[in-house]
Amino acid sequence: MDRQQKEELVSSLNATLTQQSFIAITLNKGLTVAEAQALRKAMREAGAGYKVAKNRLARLAIAGTKFENLGDLFKGPTGIAYSKDPVAAAKVCAKFAKDNKKLEIVGGNLNGQKLDVAGVETLATLPSLDELRGKIIGLVQAPATKIAGVVQAPAGQLARLLAAKAKQGEAA
Repeated sequence: MDRQQKEELVSSLNATLTQQSFIAITLNKGLTVAEAQALRKAMREAGAGYKVAKNRLARLAIAGTKFENLGDLFKGPTGIAYSKDPVAAAKVCAKFAKDNKKLEIVGGNLNGQKLDVAGVETLATLPSLDELRGKIIGLVQAPATKIAGVVQAPAGQLARLLAAKAKQGEAA
């Protein structure tokens, strides 16, 4: 890789990371190509991304960003998981690391706050933004549904009463 390619990689990685709210640093202990592709696919499906870069270039890319305090975590064969949704990348990393011992979470950063491994795993247990939005919509809709049920209940009871009287009349 020549100097020009390295500069392009650093600037592209920097541009990508400055748009994110969360990144996790992982240690790759012999992931196969198929396993790495499966991890990237899971990240894409969750709306996140995963990038492997040389440690020195990754340190240069995070310089001047809110993730600058993670520079000391870039040791050995590392990868960067990132997402705008703070929970998406953490969930995929934690699940993949649990299922595959060749990937280890080293740490992370949430909007400038450095997280240790336990912090990243705790973040992974939280519901995602989409799940929270669904719960809020459900909570907002629940009272309206209950009101509609209460309003319709007397009419339903009246209809059942008239049906019962009609059956009594036919039987007689």
